[in-house]
Amino acid sequence: MPHFLLDRVRVCVFSGLLFVAPLGFSQVAAVAPTSASWGAAHSSFRARTIPAFGHVFVVLEENHSYSSVIGNSAMPYLNGLAKQYGLATQYYANTHPSIGNYFMMTTGQIVTNDDSFMGTVDTDNTVRRLLTGGKTWKSYAESLPNVGYIGGDVYPYVRHHNPLSFFSDVVNSRSERNNLVPFTQFASDLKNNQLPQYSFIVPNMLDDAHDGSLNQADNWLKKNIGPLMASSMFKKDGLLVILFDESFSSDGQHGGGHVAALVISPKAKRGYQSKTLYQHQSLCRLLLQGLGLTQFPGAANKAPQMGEFF
Repeated sequence: MPHFLLDRVRVCVFSGLLFVAPLGFSQVAAVAPTSASWGAAHSSFRARTIPAFGHVFVVLEENHSYSSVIGNSAMPYLNGLAKQYGLATQYYANTHPSIGNYFMMTTGQIVTNDDSFMGTVDTDNTVRRLLTGGKTWKSYAESLPNVGYIGGDVYPYVRHHNPLSFFSDVVNSRSERNNLVPFTQFASDLKNNQLPQYSFIVPNMLDDAHDGSLNQADNWLKKNIGPLMASSMFKKDGLLVILFDESFSSDGQHGGGHVAALVISPKAKRGYQSKTLYQHQSLCRLLLQGLGLTQFPGAANKAPQMGEFF
């Protein structure tokens, strides 16, 4: 009989019934589970199923719907991974256009829907949580002009796809700005065992399916992410999430539309398909929680946890 400890109450589930009793009592009373009570118990249980990871990675693709990606022969590599590892079949972006989604997955807030935004964001954020927790990080942005660059777009690099470059924790710190690096550094960091614990990976506008084709994006993933997955480091305790930031602009379901999100790890269930509704705040939580952190920025604190994938 599965049981959970909630506050000073023992909760047990048996044959579809929820049994509740104060700790220390030898008898329990059966009550029909409400959605709130079951949700609390189930969330508590799932939180303990997320394993510890040595390194977490997220790779962002752009502006395609779930149905235009999953099952599309133009992306054989990505679809092969979707069949082999975890696929979130009910994952939805939060807004349109892109920038609000990138902020949601790193601050738990949309912050702005202005893709031309050039301000400094001082709200709670992923970098702040990583630094507080003693974790290392880098943002690997393809076509970034130089290490530490916090200026505007230099096509095919666009800043609004690189959210960590806006945070006051980074902008106001020379040492943290040095963690904003061109993607060319990723291969050497992998080879030399110098990857940080948290990696935010941003292909440029040609390789993320925004301006280039899905097939081009797929080939980029195979060439650049394949070696990561083949490494002994990743096979030991790595976690990789590949997802699209938003759907087509015509798809406004749950704010930003239905998108593909893959959860890949040697510790993940194989061939698993989730039917739980997730959005970018859950991704924010998963990556930080996978590194052992317990407090998360903004809406990530109360976001549905993604423990079912493991």
